[in-house]
Amino acid sequence: MTAKTPEPTSWGELRASHADREAVVERLGEAAAEGRIDLAELDERLEQALTAKTFADLAPLTADLPRAVSVTDPGEPLVLKGGFHGASRTGRWEVPAHITAHGGMGGVRLDFTRTECRLPEVEVEVHGEMAGVTVVIPEEWAADTAGIATGLGALRDRTTPERHPDTPLIRLSGSVGMAGVIVRHPNTRERRLLKRERSK
Repeated sequence: MTAKTPEPTSWGELRASHADREAVVERLGEAAAEGRIDLAELDERLEQALTAKTFADLAPLTADLPRAVSVTDPGEPLVLKGGFHGASRTGRWEVPAHITAHGGMGGVRLDFTRTECRLPEVEVEVHGEMAGVTVVIPEEWAADTAGIATGLGALRDRTTPERHPDTPLIRLSGSVGMAGVIVRHPNTRERRLLKRERSK
């Protein structure tokens, strides 16, 4: 019987790719050009970046640096209303800088796991109302739920605080309503589907 490879328990344990290392190297070069780090520190960080094996190895190298400024089209604001039958955004879709989701009677589901978003932050205004709102984000993204007001329903934030460099922060605001708001990473079944799709 073939032994199963255990799944990583956290984002930090995931293996870094060549592209991940190159992104950090590029940011370090920019920081040196901006005068944020000196050449000796640049050499030291570059060596660590080039030999990094996991995201946990890479993250500290740029943690004290501001994100590189880039001009990105924020897109048209998206408004989703659950109504009686529900509403969702899943699969591959263009992520704007601002999204409003009203749970209504049918609920709303926002799934970011197949999107390619280059925005540094995405503002998601949620109103749980009668059926609630569910937000699913990739494991390397992070969410800030401090702006959500409590109510009859519950706020369930099941995300981890770790965040991969140059990935969006999902900043949530609004209210939980009667049904509540759920923010989470993909569950086991969803992770299997994603892995299967990416291996094709």
